[in-house]
This record gives sequence, structure tokens and C-alpha cells, in this order.
Amino acid sequence: MGLTITEKILKEHLVEGELKHGQEIGIKIDQTLTQDATGTMAYLEFESMGLASVKTELSVAYIDHNTLQSGFMNADDHQFIQSAAEKFGLYFSKPGNGICHQVHLEQFSAPGKTLIGSDSHTPTAGGIGMLAMGAGGLDVAVAMGGGPYCITMPKIYKVNLTGKLSPFVSAKDVILEVLRVLTVKGGVGAVIEYGGSGVKTLSVPERATITNMGAELGATTSIFPSDEITKEFLKAQNRQESYRELSADEDAVYDKIIDIDLDRLEPMIACPHSPDNVVKVSELEEQNIAVDQVCIGSCTNSSILDMLKVAAILKGEKISDKVSLSISPGSRQVLSMLSDDGGFTDILGAGARFLECACGPCIGMGFSPKSGGVSVRTFNRNFEGRSGTKDAKVYLASPETAAAAAIFGKIIDPRNLPELLGRENPDKKNLSCDMTVEIPTEFTQDDHMVIKPLPLDERRNLETIKGPNIKGLPEVKPLGNTLKTKVALKVGDNITTDHIMPAGSKILPYRSNIPHLSKYCFEVCDTEFADRAKSLGDGIIVGGANYGQGSSREHAALVPLYLGIRAVITKSFARIHRANLINAGILPLEFADEKDYEKVNMLDEIELSDIQEALESGCFVALINGRDKIELKCILSERERSIIKAGGLLKFVGGK
Repeated sequence: MGLTITEKILKEHLVEGELKHGQEIGIKIDQTLTQDATGTMAYLEFESMGLASVKTELSVAYIDHNTLQSGFMNADDHQFIQSAAEKFGLYFSKPGNGICHQVHLEQFSAPGKTLIGSDSHTPTAGGIGMLAMGAGGLDVAVAMGGGPYCITMPKIYKVNLTGKLSPFVSAKDVILEVLRVLTVKGGVGAVIEYGGSGVKTLSVPERATITNMGAELGATTSIFPSDEITKEFLKAQNRQESYRELSADEDAVYDKIIDIDLDRLEPMIACPHSPDNVVKVSELEEQNIAVDQVCIGSCTNSSILDMLKVAAILKGEKISDKVSLSISPGSRQVLSMLSDDGGFTDILGAGARFLECACGPCIGMGFSPKSGGVSVRTFNRNFEGRSGTKDAKVYLASPETAAAAAIFGKIIDPRNLPELLGRENPDKKNLSCDMTVEIPTEFTQDDHMVIKPLPLDERRNLETIKGPNIKGLPEVKPLGNTLKTKVALKVGDNITTDHIMPAGSKILPYRSNIPHLSKYCFEVCDTEFADRAKSLGDGIIVGGANYGQGSSREHAALVPLYLGIRAVITKSFARIHRANLINAGILPLEFADEKDYEKVNMLDEIELSDIQEALESGCFVALINGRDKIELKCILSERERSIIKAGGLLKFVGGK
């Protein structure tokens, strides 16, 4: 029996366990990345391990999230991260250089290598044939120290692509269609592998768009083959030495196969407030939905390919008087090439506002919509309130659909653009031809904003620099054998890490200050949660299915830990968040019978006894209000049990 791409890479990197579905495995990590919203905690955690240097082939610290500096906090974090990079031997990408996933794809990605990053969209590099996974900061810190990254051996799904995309239909529409089919829960416990004849029609940036948004499926990661297309991309980046051919064997076996005919695919759009709330753009066009704001960019759609397509549409046009349009190029390379090509002038001339090469509006860091506003974005998430405006209606779409909305001030099918624009400008009748944008044969090379690691002898006596906003890690109390406490919060299905620990310009500057950050925990769901949890001393959170989907931010575990949360009981967990809870020493419990979710209410008293024995068996019994018993499960690997017993991953690693 042949092997999939995923199995081949896992086999080459396996250091613990066996490649059997459902079993925990440990793999060697070649590369890591962090960004500044998660990086400060990751480097504080790494520093606490007492190591002199990172032990990976390559580790990069990016500054791309908290670039809005309205106070000293973000600047202090950047200084600390740069000092940590200098001391421990990492590459450091300065603010303004670009979004971590776009820059990493350009400068460091390599087929067949493993990468974990403290950002859930790290699978972007799967577009070049890397096994790239999002993880919590502590897992990244351990990997930087040479430790294995442990995951449950995933199922492997194949998305079989045939045909070729039509004009005004793009890679974004491919992943939106996959989300429509599988939903935000459909990829949990699986790697999504792309294959079929249609793969050959997609460039590396297009592939990266698809793998990037695979995070919204809850998938472990997504990956494309490494082929001649990959080779040409790396050659154009002057990195041809990184190329290796990599594909699935013809007789590889998959757990599920999804067929998508690119010839028949239409422009798609995700409606508020979930990335899987997907419909055809043509269906919305009939509703005449007015648009107030359009945002083009983010790590999903900010490549030179995306920007040149937008430039072709906007050339000679003016955006609607009722629309504000932002453009966020993914990197300085993209911005430079867009300027050299003339696309920058075309976009600017249409009335767009260029923002910094950073995450920006995607994480609520500026450019929030007006109250009740409608925003069409090429981003990857449209969770309620993520934009910075709680009652905004955010739609996710391709750059083509977004540009069309900017011109006409409403959601329209971009396939109608040649006819609509051609009425005033006959040249635009040939717009379909102009949209055939080829990948450059040579990319602009400028890496002076990436600072290379210092030699070990030059950094032996260096110290990290910590400003007043950078606080220590929260303490983990021993779990003991009995826990008697109350339900501090009960929430429903598909609770995201944005619900638990919101993003945005008000909150993100405090990512390194857990005590202050705790004031905003679950603010979206319950403004009184933080005070209630504190008053209880110890507490339990009860949630529905797919609890903790979205971002990899470990703050969604560390902040509840600081507030006294000792266990979370749900119908099911998202992969990364479950791992982060375990790393923080918090019990991730699931209802043995999902119907029992209805039996537990806010402020109910819950007693868990014989915890140490239950950890071994995986079977817990909870006593509710001293009378009703419900069964819970907590299936942990031997390593995970040891982490819980030790009081979190840091203490476990320290004990070893």
C-alpha cells in the first residue's frame, strides 16, 4: 500500500510512537515561527527552560500583529522579542516587513520539511509541500528547544481537483467550497491533502491561499504536492536549492475523498458570522446588499498574484462614494513588485487606502467597520466582533469579488465585470484576458529587514529586555484528587478563541500581561465572567461542540488558568485549544453523553473525585449539586496524563 504526502513526511520525522490512526506520535520539527501577539509568551516560556540556543534548523520571530503603536506596550514587546531572537539564535523579521505566513512562504519554506508556528494559519506553507501546523506558544517553545511536537496521528482526506478555474473564479472560492462541504468541524483530526489534475493549474500563492484557510476546517493542516510549479516558484525566489519533488503514491489510501471540478466552480462568499456559512455570490447579488467597507489583504489573499488581479480590475475605475477600501500587501516584496509593475498606482488611483504590510484589520487592529456596517473582506475569519465592531456584518470573499464590491458599492458576481465596466470603458470588455496573471519568473529580493542570528559566541552574555508591561507566567496549582467548585460559565457550540480571548487594538497590546488581559476574558459572551471566576477561586467552564476553534493563541488557556479555571467540560474540543489546555494544566473533559450538557447550568456545584485514578482510566464521574451524577471522559495519552499531573507542560519539561 502506497503512502500519502503526509505519511511520507511524518515517517521521515517520526521520533515517538507509530503511524497508526488515533495514536499519539512525536515528530521532529525542522522550523518554527512566532508572531508578536503570541511570541512574547513563547519566548518567556523558552527562557524559563534555561537553554542557551534554539535547536531547530531555523526559527523566525515575526512582528506583524501588534504594529499599531498607540502606547509603549507593543513597542516593548517588539524590543523583548528582538532581544530574545538575538540571545537565542533566531531570525528576526522587523515590523513592516510583512505578515509571517507570506514572508515565510517567500523566504524560508521548503517542501518536505516540518514547521510549527504559534499562529493557526501556519498551514499556509502547506502550499509549497511543507507539513506546517499551528500550535500553542508553549509547544513552539518546546520544539525550539529540540523537543518533539506531539499530535494524534490524523486521518488523511483527499480533495481531488479536476479542471481549471474560470476567469474571476479563484483559489479563495476553492477553499470556501471545501468549507461549505465539510464545515468548520469537518477537518478536525484530519490532514487535508490536495491532488488531482487540477493541482497543476494552481500556482504556489493560490495553493497557499487554500491551505491557509484550511485552519477554518479545524484540520491539523493542509498540504499540496511539491512539483514543477513548486520548483519554478522557488527558482523565482532564488531558493531552488530548497526544492524536492514530493507527491502521494498512486496507490495511497485516504480516509475520505472530496471531488471538486474547478471548471464548474463559481465565485463563493462566506456570510456572517462563520467561514462555513458559504453561498454562491450570484445568489447574494439578487439581494442587492449595500457594502460600506472592503478590505483586501491578510495572510490569505495578499500575494503579488492577488494584488495584480485587483489592480487589473481597478485600473481606470473609481470606487463607490459609499465605500472605504483598504489594501494590505502581505510583504515588502509584494509591495515593491506592485509598485514596480504599476499596479500600486492603479489601485491608489481608484481611491484605495494602502495600509502597512501587516495583519491589521484581520485581527481588529484598525479599519473597523462602522456600527452595523457591511464589510467584504478577503480574510479568513468573520467571527462576530473580530473586526472590532460587534454588530458589523463581515463577508469573506475572493479579491475579485471584493474589488467588484468596492466599485459598485454592493455584492455582485465578479464574472459580470466585463459587461458592467465595459459600458463606460470599452477596454474593460477584455478584462477576462487581463485577469490571466502569470507568476513572475523572478521575485524582487530584499531581505535587509530580516536580521540573521548572531554566532553563539557573540550572544553568550546577552540578556533579554523586558518592559513594564511584560509580566510572568501564571502559576499552576496542583490538581489534587478532589475538585469541588462551581460552573463559572456555560456557553454553546463553536465557541472560538476570539470569544474566549478577543483580539483588537484595545486588547492585543496586553498579550504579555496576563493579569490585565484577564479583564477581557469571555467579554463577548459574558461581561461579568472575569469577576465571577475570580470570586469563585476555582471554577469550571461548560461548553458545546468544537469548543476553542479558531486561533492557536494559548492565551485562551492561560488567562482562564489565571482566573482559577481548573477544568473545561464540553461536547468536543478543537485540536489546538485542547492541547493548550493540557499544556496549561487544565482538565479537558467531554460529556460521555452529549445530552448531559443540558443537565448542567451556570453556578451549579460540580464535584470531581478520585481524579488521579480517573486520569488513568479516562472515565470521570461528576456530582452535580450533590445529587445528580453524569459521566465524563478524558482520553489522554501517557504523555498528556504526565503533563496534567505535573501541573502543565513547563513543569513536565522541567521535571524531565
